Amino acid sequence: MTNTKSIGDIRNDYSAKTLARNDVDKSPINQFNIWFDEAVNSKIDEVNAMTLSTVSSEGRPSARIVLLKGIENNGFVFFTNYKSEKGEHLAEKPYASLTFFWKELERQVRIDGKVEKISKEDSEAYFKTRPYKSRVGAWVSEQSQPLSSRFELMRKFALKATQLFGQEVPLPDFWGGYILIPNRVEFWQGRPSRLHDRINYKLINGTWKIDRLSP
Repeated sequence: MTNTKSIGDIRNDYSAKTLARNDVDKSPINQFNIWFDEAVNSKIDEVNAMTLSTVSSEGRPSARIVLLKGIENNGFVFFTNYKSEKGEHLAEKPYASLTFFWKELERQVRIDGKVEKISKEDSEAYFKTRPYKSRVGAWVSEQSQPLSSRFELMRKFALKATQLFGQEVPLPDFWGGYILIPNRVEFWQGRPSRLHDRINYKLINGTWKIDRLSP
């Protein structure tokens, strides 16, 4: 049995950086870009990994790690199978939350907003940049559906790769990109004694209102 007391004793006292209301950009997108560049320069592994949280039609939340693939038109872009669990959730309730955690910088960013599909042309442009095997894999993976065995998956992959040999792998009609347009963004900076800095942006009538939140 897990010793829950020992888990409760795990603590870190954050002290690497500070975050002041007067130091942040007026735009949360610009502020995110500043922090993201710092994270990239810090050589953080999987710096673009983020938790994507969605909600089912029954109101049940679900979260998983996906990769940010772009910041365009003031939104955050990622790609997936439209028939996956997250794809079904977004078709039913087109709202989601993204969470980035860069422990090396003692920072977290939370982003809430509405999600829309990007154009087929933009999805196709990105799809063509993926490695060949990843493009083939997109065709054979019925994401989130039961699978009898890994052997069956590899058999389907080999068959599809043979069928497409010497051809350009086309974009599946069930695969593509989404963009999350934020209406709330929170930047969290760890501080000593759990007195963390939290700067929150909330979109009100087209203008970003910036507040400091209690930790």
